[in-house]
Amino acid sequence: MIRKFLTASRRGIAWPAIALMLFGGAATMCAQQPSGTPAQAQQRPDNPTSGQEASDEESTSRRKSKPKEYKNWSFNVGGGGNLTYGSTTTFARGGGGVIAAGVARNYSKYFGFRFDFQWDNLPLRPTALQLAQAPGGSSHVYTFNLDPIINLPVSKDWGGYIVFGPGFFRRSGKLDSSQAVLGSSCNAFWNWWGTCSAGSIPLNKDFLSEGINQWGYNLGAGITRKLTPNLELYGEFRFEHGSHSGNNTDFRPITVGLRW
Repeated sequence: MIRKFLTASRRGIAWPAIALMLFGGAATMCAQQPSGTPAQAQQRPDNPTSGQEASDEESTSRRKSKPKEYKNWSFNVGGGGNLTYGSTTTFARGGGGVIAAGVARNYSKYFGFRFDFQWDNLPLRPTALQLAQAPGGSSHVYTFNLDPIINLPVSKDWGGYIVFGPGFFRRSGKLDSSQAVLGSSCNAFWNWWGTCSAGSIPLNKDFLSEGINQWGYNLGAGITRKLTPNLELYGEFRFEHGSHSGNNTDFRPITVGLRW
């Protein structure tokens, strides 16, 4: 057989057959090999949503970096005058001075809680001094309010707010002197003054200086005008009411000040 193959090779028949066999084997191997190297396969993205996740992370990062439209804490200070009403009008006139200060804890652009301290002068009327048989005297009230505050943005520069809630009132006063007879029956002034004891003036001089504690409520509203990015001018009007054992203190402070 070898002799025949050699004989055929001499005749030029076997060489084309051998070349054909080698070419067919190479084509079969190429068909079986994967298209692409392992390194190239690893470079292809396995997760079709990876691009979307990257976009979401970038969007979240932008939202987190956006500055807040409100401050956690804000402060205010102001002054003005007050008007009296109710039974207080009988003994104290309006126009007394007001000093106010407050601090607010804000939980959003629109809502927070505000604590205010206020001093209001309640000048005694001449008719009240006559009832007290006193040549002169003074009266004022310290107020402590803890209120929810609702902020109402109107424009870039203008806004408003509403406050309401409970209040504690400490009204006190002092008479220069008095010709009242100790132990005599109290009149309307002494009842409002808070000095009566069992319906009569005490048998000592302590009634010249008196104080009374009252619980009550307040309701107010204000407008604001932005002066700088961190400073506002505000104007405020409130109703204040305190009461204890039928003895009332009623006034309406009007305040102008700064808020930051």
